[in-house]
Amino acid sequence: MRLAHTMIRVRDLDASLEFYCDFLGLQEIRRKDLGDEATLVFLTDDSQNYHIELTFNKDGRDYTIGNQFGHLAFHVDDLDTVISDVKNRGWWFRQSKPTSSSQYIFIHDPDGYDVEILQAPST
Repeated sequence: MRLAHTMIRVRDLDASLEFYCDFLGLQEIRRKDLGDEATLVFLTDDSQNYHIELTFNKDGRDYTIGNQFGHLAFHVDDLDTVISDVKNRGWWFRQSKPTSSSQYIFIHDPDGYDVEILQAPST
């Protein structure tokens, strides 16, 4: 069995695509328009082994982020560069303590979902 994708609902598809594609570097690989109901956009990283589905419902409903969802997590090769980019954008972030065994930050996507960005382990 292999995990196919994780779906998250988004309020502003353009803002979400800017965050996930322009900032995080994911690529759109498929889009499905469901008429007046919704637009589904599938994103992946360079490995294309896993997908995130952004679901934009067109009926104007709002969403409340519940406390059962944790976060999405991404590895990066240079966390300091990402932190600099986040600061330049003026985004809120929370950084791991310097004494922590792993280095990471948490930021929010345009809909308020937590996104963890971790320094990739050395190989």
